[in-house]
Amino acid sequence: MRSFKGRDILSLKDFERHDLMRIFEVGEQLEPIARSRRNGDLLRQKTLVTAFYQPSTRTRLAHEAAMIRLGGQVTGFSDPQMTRAGDFYQESIKDTVKMLEYYGDVVVMRHFQQGAPREAARWLSIPIINGGDGWGEHPTQILTDLYTVWRDKGRLDGLRWLAVGDMRMRTMHSLAYGLTQFDCPVTFVSPPDMSLTEDLKQDLKRYCLDFSEAEHVEQAIADADVILVEPVVQPDYSKSRDERQAEVGHTPENFRITRELLSSKAKPDAILLHSLPRMDEIPTDVDITRWSRYWQEAFGGVVVRMSLLALVLGAME
Repeated sequence: MRSFKGRDILSLKDFERHDLMRIFEVGEQLEPIARSRRNGDLLRQKTLVTAFYQPSTRTRLAHEAAMIRLGGQVTGFSDPQMTRAGDFYQESIKDTVKMLEYYGDVVVMRHFQQGAPREAARWLSIPIINGGDGWGEHPTQILTDLYTVWRDKGRLDGLRWLAVGDMRMRTMHSLAYGLTQFDCPVTFVSPPDMSLTEDLKQDLKRYCLDFSEAEHVEQAIADADVILVEPVVQPDYSKSRDERQAEVGHTPENFRITRELLSSKAKPDAILLHSLPRMDEIPTDVDITRWSRYWQEAFGGVVVRMSLLALVLGAME
Protein backbone atom coordinates (compact mmCIF):
# COMPACT_ATOMS: atom_id res chain seq x y z
CA MET A 1 0.00 0.00 0.00
CA ARG A 2 1.29 3.43 -0.93
CA SER A 3 2.34 5.53 2.06
CA PHE A 4 0.12 8.46 2.99
CA LYS A 5 3.08 10.57 4.07
CA GLY A 6 3.21 13.73 1.98
CA ARG A 7 0.12 12.70 0.03
CA ASP A 8 -2.46 15.21 -1.19
CA ILE A 9 -6.14 14.60 -0.42
CA LEU A 10 -7.81 16.04 -3.52
CA SER A 11 -10.37 13.55 -4.86
CA LEU A 12 -11.77 10.21 -3.78
CA LYS A 13 -11.02 9.01 -7.30
CA ASP A 14 -7.38 8.94 -6.16
CA PHE A 15 -7.97 6.33 -3.42
CA GLU A 16 -8.50 2.60 -3.49
CA ARG A 17 -10.46 0.54 -1.00
CA HIS A 18 -7.45 -0.32 1.18
CA ASP A 19 -6.56 3.39 1.40
CA LEU A 20 -10.03 4.25 2.67
CA MET A 21 -10.00 1.41 5.17
CA ARG A 22 -6.62 2.56 6.48
CA ILE A 23 -8.04 6.04 7.09
CA PHE A 24 -10.93 4.49 9.05
CA GLU A 25 -8.66 2.18 11.06
CA VAL A 26 -6.38 5.05 12.10
CA GLY A 27 -9.45 7.12 12.93
CA GLU A 28 -10.71 4.35 15.20
CA GLN A 29 -7.34 4.31 16.99
CA LEU A 30 -7.37 8.09 17.49
CA GLU A 31 -11.07 8.43 18.30
CA PRO A 32 -10.60 8.01 22.10
CA ILE A 33 -8.60 11.27 22.15
CA ALA A 34 -11.52 13.22 20.72
CA ARG A 35 -14.15 11.31 22.69
CA SER A 36 -12.42 12.02 26.00
CA ARG A 37 -12.10 15.73 25.06
CA ARG A 38 -8.38 15.81 25.64
CA ASN A 39 -5.41 16.77 23.48
CA GLY A 40 -2.53 14.48 22.61
CA ASP A 41 0.96 15.27 21.35
CA LEU A 42 1.20 13.23 18.14
CA LEU A 43 1.58 16.37 15.99
CA ARG A 44 3.02 18.70 18.62
CA GLN A 45 5.74 19.94 16.26
CA LYS A 46 3.46 20.50 13.26
CA THR A 47 1.32 23.41 12.01
CA LEU A 48 -1.82 23.35 9.88
CA VAL A 49 -2.49 26.27 7.51
CA THR A 50 -6.15 26.93 6.65
CA ALA A 51 -6.85 28.71 3.36
CA PHE A 52 -10.62 29.20 3.15
CA TYR A 53 -11.83 31.28 0.22
CA GLN A 54 -15.44 30.29 0.95
CA PRO A 55 -17.47 30.34 4.17
CA SER A 56 -17.21 27.24 6.33
CA THR A 57 -18.27 26.15 9.78
CA ARG A 58 -17.75 22.40 10.11
CA THR A 59 -14.99 21.76 7.56
CA ARG A 60 -12.68 24.51 8.79
CA LEU A 61 -13.31 24.05 12.49
CA ALA A 62 -13.16 20.25 12.28
CA HIS A 63 -9.71 20.44 10.66
CA GLU A 64 -8.55 22.97 13.24
CA ALA A 65 -9.99 20.94 16.12
CA ALA A 66 -8.36 17.79 14.74
CA MET A 67 -4.95 19.48 14.61
CA ILE A 68 -5.32 20.85 18.12
CA ARG A 69 -6.52 17.47 19.46
CA LEU A 70 -3.26 15.98 18.15
CA GLY A 71 -1.17 18.69 19.79
CA GLY A 72 -0.46 20.74 16.66
CA GLN A 73 -0.78 24.42 15.88
CA VAL A 74 -3.11 26.24 13.47
CA THR A 75 -2.77 29.42 11.43
CA GLY A 76 -4.46 30.71 8.30
CA PHE A 77 -7.45 32.68 7.07
CA SER A 78 -11.20 32.10 6.82
CA ASP A 79 -12.07 35.15 4.72
CA PRO A 80 -10.12 35.95 1.54
CA GLN A 81 -11.41 39.54 1.68
CA MET A 82 -8.98 40.04 4.54
CA THR A 83 -6.05 38.82 2.43
CA ARG A 84 -4.22 39.98 -0.71
CA ALA A 85 -6.11 37.24 -2.56
CA GLY A 86 -9.34 39.12 -2.03
CA ASP A 87 -8.38 42.78 -2.25
CA PHE A 88 -7.05 45.04 -5.02
CA TYR A 89 -4.17 42.70 -5.91
CA GLN A 90 -6.24 39.53 -6.43
CA GLU A 91 -3.14 37.47 -5.69
CA SER A 92 -2.95 34.22 -7.65
CA ILE A 93 -3.30 30.76 -6.13
CA LYS A 94 0.32 30.04 -7.06
CA ASP A 95 1.69 33.12 -5.29
CA THR A 96 -0.48 32.58 -2.23
CA VAL A 97 0.33 28.92 -1.65
CA LYS A 98 4.02 29.36 -2.37
CA MET A 99 4.02 31.57 0.71
CA LEU A 100 1.74 29.31 2.77
CA GLU A 101 4.13 26.37 2.55
CA TYR A 102 6.64 28.38 4.60
CA TYR A 103 4.08 28.96 7.34
CA GLY A 104 3.14 25.36 8.10
CA ASP A 105 3.39 21.68 7.27
CA VAL A 106 0.01 20.95 5.65
CA VAL A 107 -2.63 23.15 3.98
CA VAL A 108 -6.38 22.65 3.89
CA MET A 109 -8.07 24.74 1.19
CA ARG A 110 -11.68 25.53 0.39
CA HIS A 111 -12.21 27.45 -2.82
CA PHE A 112 -15.09 28.51 -5.04
CA GLN A 113 -13.16 27.53 -8.17
CA GLN A 114 -13.42 23.87 -9.12
CA GLY A 115 -9.91 22.43 -9.31
CA ALA A 116 -8.27 25.16 -7.21
CA PRO A 117 -6.78 22.74 -4.62
CA ARG A 118 -5.33 20.62 -7.42
CA GLU A 119 -3.83 23.76 -8.96
CA ALA A 120 -2.38 24.66 -5.55
CA ALA A 121 -0.88 21.17 -5.25
CA ARG A 122 1.21 21.89 -8.37
CA TRP A 123 3.11 24.57 -6.45
CA LEU A 124 3.17 23.16 -2.93
CA SER A 125 5.93 20.94 -1.57
CA ILE A 126 3.75 20.06 1.45
CA PRO A 127 0.46 18.11 1.46
CA ILE A 128 -2.81 19.84 0.65
CA ILE A 129 -6.29 18.72 1.65
CA ASN A 130 -9.30 19.68 -0.45
CA GLY A 131 -11.92 21.21 1.86
CA GLY A 132 -14.37 21.64 -1.04
CA ASP A 133 -13.80 23.17 -4.46
CA GLY A 134 -16.77 24.81 -6.15
CA TRP A 135 -18.97 22.17 -7.75
CA GLY A 136 -16.03 19.74 -7.73
CA GLU A 137 -15.50 17.44 -4.75
CA HIS A 138 -15.49 17.39 -0.97
CA PRO A 139 -13.49 14.26 -0.10
CA THR A 140 -13.11 14.78 3.66
CA GLN A 141 -16.86 15.19 4.13
CA ILE A 142 -17.64 11.89 2.44
CA LEU A 143 -14.81 10.16 4.29
CA THR A 144 -16.61 11.43 7.40
CA ASP A 145 -19.91 9.97 6.21
CA LEU A 146 -18.39 6.62 5.32
CA TYR A 147 -16.58 6.48 8.66
CA THR A 148 -19.80 7.31 10.54
CA VAL A 149 -21.63 4.45 8.82
CA TRP A 150 -18.71 2.05 9.26
CA ARG A 151 -18.56 2.75 12.99
CA ASP A 152 -22.34 2.53 13.39
CA LYS A 153 -23.00 -0.54 11.24
CA GLY A 154 -19.62 -2.25 11.51
CA ARG A 155 -19.44 -2.56 7.74
CA LEU A 156 -20.00 -0.76 4.45
CA ASP A 157 -20.39 -3.64 1.99
CA GLY A 158 -23.95 -4.69 1.38
CA LEU A 159 -25.56 -1.46 2.54
CA ARG A 160 -27.97 0.27 0.17
CA TRP A 161 -27.68 4.06 -0.03
CA LEU A 162 -30.23 6.71 -0.92
CA ALA A 163 -28.74 10.11 -1.84
CA VAL A 164 -31.23 12.99 -1.97
CA GLY A 165 -30.42 16.52 -3.12
CA ASP A 166 -28.59 18.48 -5.79
CA MET A 167 -26.35 16.10 -7.73
CA ARG A 168 -24.20 19.02 -8.88
CA MET A 169 -22.91 19.31 -5.31
CA ARG A 170 -19.33 18.42 -4.51
CA THR A 171 -20.42 16.10 -1.69
CA MET A 172 -22.52 14.03 -4.09
CA HIS A 173 -19.59 13.69 -6.50
CA SER A 174 -17.29 12.49 -3.73
CA LEU A 175 -19.99 10.15 -2.42
CA ALA A 176 -20.35 8.50 -5.79
CA TYR A 177 -16.60 8.00 -6.18
CA GLY A 178 -16.23 6.78 -2.60
CA LEU A 179 -18.96 4.17 -3.00
CA THR A 180 -17.23 2.69 -6.05
CA GLN A 181 -14.81 1.00 -3.64
CA PHE A 182 -17.56 -0.88 -1.79
CA ASP A 183 -20.53 -3.11 -2.57
CA CYS A 184 -23.01 -0.30 -1.97
CA PRO A 185 -25.84 0.20 -4.47
CA VAL A 186 -27.04 3.80 -4.44
CA THR A 187 -30.17 5.55 -5.68
CA PHE A 188 -29.93 9.26 -6.50
CA VAL A 189 -33.03 11.44 -6.09
CA SER A 190 -32.92 15.02 -7.34
CA PRO A 191 -34.88 17.65 -9.26
CA PRO A 192 -34.49 17.20 -13.04
CA ASP A 193 -32.31 20.30 -13.39
CA MET A 194 -30.04 19.06 -10.58
CA SER A 195 -29.62 15.45 -11.71
CA LEU A 196 -26.42 13.57 -12.50
CA THR A 197 -24.76 14.89 -15.62
CA GLU A 198 -24.21 12.52 -18.50
CA ASP A 199 -20.44 12.90 -18.14
CA LEU A 200 -20.61 11.90 -14.48
CA LYS A 201 -22.87 8.94 -15.26
CA GLN A 202 -20.40 7.66 -17.82
CA ASP A 203 -17.56 8.13 -15.34
CA LEU A 204 -19.44 6.19 -12.64
CA LYS A 205 -20.15 3.38 -15.09
CA ARG A 206 -16.44 3.14 -15.84
CA TYR A 207 -15.86 2.85 -12.09
CA CYS A 208 -18.55 0.13 -11.97
CA LEU A 209 -20.79 1.90 -9.45
CA ASP A 210 -24.19 0.22 -9.04
CA PHE A 211 -26.49 3.23 -9.21
CA SER A 212 -30.01 4.19 -10.26
CA GLU A 213 -32.12 7.35 -10.27
CA ALA A 214 -35.59 8.11 -8.93
CA GLU A 215 -37.88 11.13 -8.90
CA HIS A 216 -39.27 10.80 -5.37
CA VAL A 217 -37.78 9.69 -2.06
CA GLU A 218 -40.79 7.44 -1.48
CA GLN A 219 -39.73 5.33 -4.45
CA ALA A 220 -36.48 4.26 -2.79
CA ILE A 221 -36.48 4.98 0.94
CA ALA A 222 -37.94 1.62 1.99
CA ASP A 223 -34.85 -0.25 0.76
CA ALA A 224 -32.26 2.21 2.06
CA ASP A 225 -29.85 1.36 4.88
CA VAL A 226 -28.23 4.79 4.65
CA ILE A 227 -30.02 8.00 3.65
CA LEU A 228 -27.77 10.94 2.81
CA VAL A 229 -29.48 14.28 2.29
CA GLU A 230 -28.26 17.60 0.91
CA PRO A 231 -30.28 20.75 0.12
CA VAL A 232 -31.92 21.44 -3.22
CA VAL A 233 -32.42 25.04 -2.08
CA GLN A 234 -28.89 26.38 -1.81
CA PRO A 235 -26.31 28.98 -2.89
CA ASP A 236 -24.11 28.99 -5.95
CA TYR A 237 -20.92 27.16 -4.97
CA SER A 238 -18.96 28.78 -7.79
CA LYS A 239 -19.05 32.09 -5.88
CA SER A 240 -16.80 33.05 -2.99
CA ARG A 241 -19.93 34.20 -1.15
CA ASP A 242 -23.60 34.01 -2.12
CA GLU A 243 -25.60 35.95 0.41
CA ARG A 244 -29.36 35.72 0.44
CA GLN A 245 -30.97 38.71 -1.26
CA ALA A 246 -34.59 37.69 -0.71
CA GLU A 247 -36.66 34.88 0.72
CA VAL A 248 -35.99 31.53 -0.92
CA GLY A 249 -38.50 28.84 -1.77
CA HIS A 250 -39.26 25.76 0.26
CA THR A 251 -37.96 22.29 -0.51
CA PRO A 252 -40.49 20.32 -2.60
CA GLU A 253 -42.15 17.48 -0.69
CA ASN A 254 -40.57 14.75 -2.81
CA PHE A 255 -37.10 15.78 -1.60
CA ARG A 256 -37.93 16.22 2.11
CA ILE A 257 -37.19 13.60 4.76
CA THR A 258 -39.89 14.05 7.39
CA ARG A 259 -40.58 12.23 10.60
CA GLU A 260 -43.80 10.87 9.09
CA LEU A 261 -41.99 9.55 6.03
CA LEU A 262 -39.34 7.83 8.13
CA SER A 263 -41.93 6.30 10.46
CA SER A 264 -44.08 4.94 7.66
CA LYS A 265 -41.52 4.00 4.99
CA ALA A 266 -37.94 3.72 6.29
CA LYS A 267 -36.20 0.72 7.79
CA PRO A 268 -36.16 0.99 11.59
CA ASP A 269 -32.37 0.70 11.63
CA ALA A 270 -31.66 3.02 8.69
CA ILE A 271 -29.12 5.84 9.22
CA LEU A 272 -29.91 9.43 8.21
CA LEU A 273 -26.94 11.66 7.36
CA HIS A 274 -26.66 15.35 6.48
CA SER A 275 -23.40 17.28 6.20
CA LEU A 276 -25.20 20.52 7.22
CA PRO A 277 -26.11 23.33 7.05
CA ARG A 278 -29.70 22.45 6.25
CA MET A 279 -32.71 24.37 5.05
CA ASP A 280 -36.08 22.64 5.48
CA GLU A 281 -35.22 19.33 3.79
CA ILE A 282 -34.97 17.67 7.24
CA PRO A 283 -37.36 19.22 9.80
CA THR A 284 -35.94 19.66 13.29
CA ASP A 285 -38.35 17.14 14.81
CA VAL A 286 -36.35 14.42 13.04
CA ASP A 287 -33.31 15.26 15.18
CA ILE A 288 -34.43 13.18 18.17
CA THR A 289 -35.52 10.13 16.20
CA ARG A 290 -33.60 6.85 16.02
CA TRP A 291 -32.65 7.53 12.39
CA SER A 292 -30.68 10.76 12.76
CA ARG A 293 -26.90 10.52 12.82
CA TYR A 294 -25.83 14.02 11.76
CA TRP A 295 -24.56 14.99 15.20
CA GLN A 296 -22.50 11.78 15.36
CA GLU A 297 -21.42 12.64 11.83
CA ALA A 298 -20.10 16.00 13.07
CA PHE A 299 -18.03 14.23 15.73
CA GLY A 300 -16.76 11.78 13.13
CA GLY A 301 -15.63 14.74 11.07
CA VAL A 302 -13.04 15.62 13.70
CA VAL A 303 -11.87 12.01 13.97
CA VAL A 304 -11.46 11.56 10.21
CA ARG A 305 -9.47 14.79 9.94
CA MET A 306 -7.29 13.63 12.84
CA SER A 307 -6.61 10.44 10.90
CA LEU A 308 -5.81 12.28 7.67
CA LEU A 309 -3.49 14.75 9.36
CA ALA A 310 -1.65 12.02 11.23
CA LEU A 311 -1.23 10.03 8.02
CA VAL A 312 -0.18 12.75 5.58
CA LEU A 313 2.25 14.19 8.12
CA GLY A 314 3.82 10.77 8.67
CA ALA A 315 2.98 10.44 12.36
CA MET A 316 1.20 7.17 11.60
CA GLU A 317 1.56 4.70 8.74
